[in-house]
Amino acid sequence: MTTDQTLYPLRPTHSAPVVFGAGAAIGVLGGMIGLGGAEFRLPLLISLFGFAALSAVILNQAMSLVVVLVALPARLAAVPAAEVASRWPVVVNLLAGSLLGAWAGASWAVRMRSTTLYKALAALMVLMAAALVLTHTATLDNLALPLWARIPAGVAAGFGIGVVAAIMGVAGGELLIPTIVLLFGEDIKTAGSLSLLVSLPTMLVAFTRYSRDGSFAILSASLRFTLTMAAGSVAGAVLGGLLLGVFPDLVLIPALAVILLVSALKLARHG
Repeated sequence: MTTDQTLYPLRPTHSAPVVFGAGAAIGVLGGMIGLGGAEFRLPLLISLFGFAALSAVILNQAMSLVVVLVALPARLAAVPAAEVASRWPVVVNLLAGSLLGAWAGASWAVRMRSTTLYKALAALMVLMAAALVLTHTATLDNLALPLWARIPAGVAAGFGIGVVAAIMGVAGGELLIPTIVLLFGEDIKTAGSLSLLVSLPTMLVAFTRYSRDGSFAILSASLRFTLTMAAGSVAGAVLGGLLLGVFPDLVLIPALAVILLVSALKLARHG
C-alpha cells in the first residue's frame, strides 16, 4: 500500500555536482560528530530536492545502508576483533527488539497518510536533536541494571530504535550508542562499533519491508541520484572524521541541534 502520492521529485532534476556536494556537506556534518549524517540528509531530500516524505525515507535508507557498509570495516578496525566478539550478547539483545521494530516501523511508514508521515518525521527530528545534545553534553553512566531487567530493557530499547530508524531511513547510531553505554556499560568507542553491528541487520530488515511496497520504485527511478549522493556522503564523512575535534562541542552540538529543530519545523509545516 502506498499512501505517499508523489514518488518522483517535485522539482527539476539537479546536476550531479550539486547532488554530490549536498551529500558531502551532510557527510561532513555527521562525520564531525562520529555519525553518518542521515538525520540531516532526510530533510534535505524533501526541502531541496523535492522528494515526497516516503520517497525521501526510502532513498535515505538506501544511502544510509551504503554509508554503513563502507564505514563498517574501518569502525570495527578501531576496536580489537576479540573485544567486539566478546560483546555479542549486547548485539543479540538489541537485535531481538530492533529487527521487529524495523519491520513494524517500515510497515507503519508505508501505511501512513503523507501528512501524518511528515508530522511523524518532524517529531522524530526533535527526538534526534535531544539525543544529540544529551549524548555530547551529559555524562552517560551505566545504569547497572540487574540481568533480569537489563535484557527486557535492551529488547524494548532495540524495538523503539528499530521503529525510529526505519521510519526515518537512518542507521540509528544517535540512539544506539547512548543506549549501549547506559544499559551495558560500554565505552563510547566500543559502543560505536557495536552500534554498526546492530544497525546493519536492522536496516536490511527495514529495506526488505520497503521493497514489498510499490513506493520502492523510487529507488530504481532515482538510482543515479542515490549513488551520487551516497558517494558524496561517504567522502564527506571521511572529511568530517578528519575534522573531528577541530570545532568545540560547545559550539558544534548546539548548532547541529538547531539545524535539526529548524528542519523539524519545516517538515511539520510541509505536512
